[in-house]
Amino acid sequence: MFEIDKKPRKGLLAVEWFIMGYLLLTLLMMLFMTTKLKNPEPMLWLRFHGVMLTLALWVVYRLIPCRFTMLCRIILQLIMLSWWYPDTYELNKYFHNQDPLFAGYDQSMWGFQPALLFSQVCSNPAFSELMHLGYSSYYPLIALVVAFYFLKRYEEFELASFIILASFFIYYVIFIFLPVTGPQFYYLAAGIDNIAAGVFPDVGNYFQSHQEALPLPGWKNGLFYYLVDCAHAAGERPTAAFPSSHVGVTTILMILAWRAHCPKLFWGMMPLYILMCLATVYIQAHYAIDVIGGWVSAIVIFAVLHFLGRKICISRK
Repeated sequence: MFEIDKKPRKGLLAVEWFIMGYLLLTLLMMLFMTTKLKNPEPMLWLRFHGVMLTLALWVVYRLIPCRFTMLCRIILQLIMLSWWYPDTYELNKYFHNQDPLFAGYDQSMWGFQPALLFSQVCSNPAFSELMHLGYSSYYPLIALVVAFYFLKRYEEFELASFIILASFFIYYVIFIFLPVTGPQFYYLAAGIDNIAAGVFPDVGNYFQSHQEALPLPGWKNGLFYYLVDCAHAAGERPTAAFPSSHVGVTTILMILAWRAHCPKLFWGMMPLYILMCLATVYIQAHYAIDVIGGWVSAIVIFAVLHFLGRKICISRK
């Protein structure tokens, strides 16, 4: 862990450069939207702090270039994901909301709204807890795969971290330019009676000033229900529905687990992955089509990032 690297990285990691690019893109958007943004100062300070913390840990690594300080650089970026996610709402709420379109797609595909009926049909407390267990396993699964590559396949740790983290920021860019809030927000704004009747009204600028969501469906006395509810209360915003990044990122984690040639890791994660895919619709975070979008986007994003990551890592050796 603390053995000095013989060939330490001199500059920023590929993933750090990728994140800097995202911050620059969103900063330019803020400049163009300066008359619309109500409170841009905190967003600017977040970017300043993010850059300074990244550079500070780069300096620490240069002073003590070892596996531990490398891990700290990656952990910092994982922690800061919670900073950048709410940002997507602050930027995308000024674009035209697309929920009526995606709710309509679900209606056309299934003849009903899966997100509306799933939790009603499957209301058993044990089933509810399984769904919320699956949804709450999101960040533990990320930590598990990152830890596995760090401890067991360190030669591929930088590449795996690049793929995981960069995928988040690709999804964030999509969420900014494709504003879909998901059923928990749109159903409330449109009215449950309209949704049940297959009517999906345009809600206009509603989400510029409203962040209210439907209460989570399921067994309210459950432990995992409580954990998901707390997470939603702390950081959920009317944003980031299509494609489902929960499904997309966990699909990428499954691909990384498969490529690690560790059957115990892959098959151990599989039940939670299946629960995750079901839970996103069950708790009304996503339309069913968002899950399909998560699967498709994950394959494309993984292929692109794996290609770019290998090029960068090989060029440094």
